[in-house]
Amino acid sequence: MTDVPSHEELVSRATDLVPLLRKHAQWSEENRRLHEEVIEGLGAAGFFKMRVPRRYGGYEASARTVVEVAAELGRGDGAVGWTQQVWWIPGWMVGLFPDSVQDEVYRTPDVRVCGTLSPTAMATPVDGGYLVNGKWGFISGALHSHWQEIIAVTPLPDGQMMPVMGLVPISDVEIVDDWHTMGVRGSGSVTTIAKDLFVPAERTLPLPAILQEQYASALNADLPMYKAPLLAVAAATTVGTVLGMARGAMEAFMERLPGRKITYTSYDDQREAPITHLQLAEASLKIDQAEFHSYRVADLLDAKSAAGEPWKIEERARARAEVGVVCQLAKEAVDLLFGASGGSSIYESVAIQRIARNVTTANLHALMYPPTAFELYGRVLAGLEPNTLYI
Repeated sequence: MTDVPSHEELVSRATDLVPLLRKHAQWSEENRRLHEEVIEGLGAAGFFKMRVPRRYGGYEASARTVVEVAAELGRGDGAVGWTQQVWWIPGWMVGLFPDSVQDEVYRTPDVRVCGTLSPTAMATPVDGGYLVNGKWGFISGALHSHWQEIIAVTPLPDGQMMPVMGLVPISDVEIVDDWHTMGVRGSGSVTTIAKDLFVPAERTLPLPAILQEQYASALNADLPMYKAPLLAVAAATTVGTVLGMARGAMEAFMERLPGRKITYTSYDDQREAPITHLQLAEASLKIDQAEFHSYRVADLLDAKSAAGEPWKIEERARARAEVGVVCQLAKEAVDLLFGASGGSSIYESVAIQRIARNVTTANLHALMYPPTAFELYGRVLAGLEPNTLYI
């Protein structure tokens, strides 16, 4: 049995990595992928094992641990935290498949699985499985992954279409180097393409069944980590990185604050200006609020998973809303600090401009965009049916 590091040890390892992440942040951004030393550091810290079943050498780490580790990684470099959180989610999803499929995927040490929830491909039924054609965008970490989780739609006998989830070796898809973006550039979130790709039936699952927590693994059925809805797991996994970005912005601002003048004013030290006091207080309180929502969704996931309790529809919708409010608060805090950083902060060598672009990019993700998340939560609170399957 693998020795499982404690919560405190894993968070400490993440904190220890922050200088390395910051050292390579600009390189990763310029090269649109994570630096190899960063990948090695994440592996040495054991982060690729955090959401893997213990029988495969994993840690089965709690959601609270995931949030706090992700926050430290995001504090170091938002692109690193983003990529690691993406690996955690599809890596956890591998555990939803039949145990024989898990044996195949998890036999790779420190296996990294990228993925998507977008059904942007077609799966044609053939003998023994499906023939898949299509493409998927925003595949974070694909350049450093071993497997990809995919979603494709397949025709049913009644003429309807059904999305299916599959697992394919990353070597079976074509990678398109198209990740030229304003933010989270180091994540290398490229497009992948499948051309007449055969996917065995064993490595596919109906997405509606997954969203209703009808998982196919016998050995994981009693593990607390798998007694949870996919979207709640995704919510608790994504908030930490955004929280970390906001904390990193505060640190970056404070490092440059002492002795900075406010140009064209009589303030020779920005610390003496009342506007700075107001900006710092407001930004700090927003970060505190973002932390509250991050911890609340993680702690709810851990508590309900441990008890094996079903999720109410209001709790599912609130989990989506927690992500939205964390994104909104983090962006508001970063915008305040970036706006107070002066014209010199637009240089690429100044970290806060990169953080501002990263947190803006995170806010645009379809599952993280605050207004959409708030609308969904409000609909449910009003007694209406959700207008999405992703809940």
